[in-house]
Amino acid sequence: MGEFRSVPDVLGYLSGSWQVARAVRDLASGATGEFSGTTVFGPLDGGGLLHRETGIFVWQGVPRPAERTLRFLPGPTPGSADVRFADGRPFHDLNLTSGHWRTDHPCAADLYRGEFEVYDEDHWRTTWRVGGPTKEQLLVTDYTRTRDTEPGA
Repeated sequence: MGEFRSVPDVLGYLSGSWQVARAVRDLASGATGEFSGTTVFGPLDGGGLLHRETGIFVWQGVPRPAERTLRFLPGPTPGSADVRFADGRPFHDLNLTSGHWRTDHPCAADLYRGEFEVYDEDHWRTTWRVGGPTKEQLLVTDYTRTRDTEPGA
């Protein structure tokens, strides 16, 4: 799998803007799709980060706008976070102190198995494998930090 970068402060690491490229594959049918867009982790009232993802999802050649919002709340240690859906329901735990994390999220009868990998200051990846009676999918998302540059820089 390679070397992972330790993240002593997960909320500090994630803070800012990221370019997102996600590949989606339906393992049952072979259908594929992709999402491209931006994720911004901004300050959340009361602590933590508000994760806003916006972009275009192309499924079997048909593009459509897509977005999602999550809340990354401080976890029990600085390298960890409690990730929740926008409405406050629990999603998963996250601890990047080793630069690598595995977690699960039960969703109705399906199970999402997530893997998080931090490569360096500006690159990380999530892999979600979804299995169950309603879905058999693989979602691989690469994040690349975007840096604001001054005009003429």
